[in-house]
Amino acid sequence: MTSVGTKPQHADSLAEVLVQADYRGHYSHGLNRLDMYVKDIESGVTVSDKEPVILKESPATAFVDGQNVLGPVVGDFCMDLAINKAKRSGVGWVVAKGSNHYGIAGHYAIRASEEGLLGMSFTNTSPLVVPTRAKKPILGTNPISLAAPGLHGDSFVLDMATSTAALGKIEIHERKQIPIPNSWGVDAHGKMTNNPTDVLNGGGQMPLGGAEETSGYKGSGLGVLVEIFCGILSGSAYGPNIRRWKNTTTVANLGQCFIAVDPDSFMPGFEERMSDLMGICRNQEPVDKDKEVLVAGDPERIHMKMCDERGGIPYHPNQIQYAIDLSNKLNVVSMEIVRTQK
Repeated sequence: MTSVGTKPQHADSLAEVLVQADYRGHYSHGLNRLDMYVKDIESGVTVSDKEPVILKESPATAFVDGQNVLGPVVGDFCMDLAINKAKRSGVGWVVAKGSNHYGIAGHYAIRASEEGLLGMSFTNTSPLVVPTRAKKPILGTNPISLAAPGLHGDSFVLDMATSTAALGKIEIHERKQIPIPNSWGVDAHGKMTNNPTDVLNGGGQMPLGGAEETSGYKGSGLGVLVEIFCGILSGSAYGPNIRRWKNTTTVANLGQCFIAVDPDSFMPGFEERMSDLMGICRNQEPVDKDKEVLVAGDPERIHMKMCDERGGIPYHPNQIQYAIDLSNKLNVVSMEIVRTQK
């Protein structure tokens, strides 16, 4: 990132969130997306010569202009601000305009939970989701994240899109030339399809819940909820006004929302009750004895444990080659050379 003009501290913020995504098993949002950020800086559509600024502030709230810097820089700035406000006032609610793609939403929620707070993070995104009864995509995948601390470092970490499936999963199915499951996407006429190419070429993703008869309208509603928190509240671009996915000629101007809550402002013993609830869920008798009941955050913990045991994050050979190719293109030392030297 620094080779294309990114400030070192901005590159550090991006590196942290991309590696955390891969470490947690969310490869679609990790180093797999590095070229997108490189192109945004190279083209000048995202800048690195500015810093986020506070436009308006109260003891518990703040309105921030991200000034079109990298999304993780805006996200870290806003969540740190929300955390400080929550520690003083019980709640911190920060909304930003002028931001960019910020990686996994859970990264920022976890930032608050590591401070003993409830953390929430939301962002609007490029229009990819077709609302119930519509034909064209006008909403983003608009993720929701909540991290709530339990005892001994355990925590509940919900990090989910408000679409049925991630765009990356549909892209992988197309690459492998295999059909997608029902409820993942629609074609250009708004009809559900199992052909990933139809979804990617003129169609769109379906909201969480899928079709109307399986409560897709609830996913549409959640997508709009995120849009209200992010785009409408901040005055950023919203809905179909946001630039198309991977467009590197138009400023994104994404809206994002960061909330931190001090549980000690309410009934004492939050972490104990949180751990008790997670334990109750985990200890339920499973339908399949080989598949234990999990709570949000457990799949990521399992993946992180695997990485720790293997001494690093495992990558597909294609991802390694992609990184080598990108390093050669940017004239920086590749991971392969570093590995060989070691």
